[in-house]
Amino acid sequence: MFLKNWWYVAGWSHQVTPGEIVARTIVGDSIILYRAGSGGIAAPRDLCCHRFAPLSRGRIEGDDIRCMYHGLKFSASGACVEIPSTDKIPAGVAVRSYPVLEQDRWIWVWMGDPARADPALIPRAIGHGDPAYVVNTGELHYDANYQLIHDNLLDLTHLSYVHEKTLGRNNSAWGRTQPDFTPLDHGVRVKRWLRDTPAASYAPMPDGTKVDQWSACDFVVPGVFLLRSSGYPVGTAERFPDGPAGLEPLYETVTSQAVTPVTETSTIYYYSGGQPARQAAEAKLRLQIEMFGVAFREDKDMIEAQQKIIDASGGDAMMTLSFDRSVAQFRRLMAKLIEADGSASR
Repeated sequence: MFLKNWWYVAGWSHQVTPGEIVARTIVGDSIILYRAGSGGIAAPRDLCCHRFAPLSRGRIEGDDIRCMYHGLKFSASGACVEIPSTDKIPAGVAVRSYPVLEQDRWIWVWMGDPARADPALIPRAIGHGDPAYVVNTGELHYDANYQLIHDNLLDLTHLSYVHEKTLGRNNSAWGRTQPDFTPLDHGVRVKRWLRDTPAASYAPMPDGTKVDQWSACDFVVPGVFLLRSSGYPVGTAERFPDGPAGLEPLYETVTSQAVTPVTETSTIYYYSGGQPARQAAEAKLRLQIEMFGVAFREDKDMIEAQQKIIDASGGDAMMTLSFDRSVAQFRRLMAKLIEADGSASR
């Protein structure tokens, strides 16, 4: 089941260049993205209404897209503006066009009822396009259901085990620490201290430095992960158990990640890694995004293995444990929104 009436990340702004047509499938629907002559992005359905030829094999002409089967031309809004074989365009000759916006280097497409496309529902990525941060980007394709990736991002205790030698830093702190959990209108907030733990290898600190690390994450509909991690002198967590309360950190790292369902068993995962420009060093930034790539492939291996077991299990139910509160809360929220979608979801 999918939530249709929401904004989904369809790619990075730099992936849609003038003159190029990019095909995407999001929540089971095939669309194309192209940059019109005016510079804005159009997102029509990847289907000519005439004989169902793919518009991804079409040609961009100014703001329009021409089907290269029989030559019908459609505006960015989806209206047919030309049929070469006739001067008359019959009523109803059009293709669906999806609302699309660019924000924070991501392309967002509204996959449901266009009348409900509220830009205020788009979350702000951390550091994307902000001169105060330096950010690198990546993406990964999963052969797995999107909700398994949600579960993974909502329960970071797995860092100590799946990522033992990468993000877990050969330390059991993530697995031993219970986070604080706060429901949000469209998601959940998860915060925690890791006490006396090794600083990230990509942080601007000497190797082996121990810190108290504060991590604060918002995970919001339809599957967007926004995390800030900051290091402080050991002992800070003892003095400020509810959070660093505006203290200046030794370092900060940020990541914004978006989970975009393709089909019921395939997903695209867009991610970034960055640091404040004032502390960023090229080698550390390169190490950060490279480590993310390695670690997220570790997630991919585990989650795709999960999917294979689920496919073969015959409907066995997963168990829920005490530290799964954020996972359970977000699954309930998504189920409620999908149910409210009615016929717009499938």
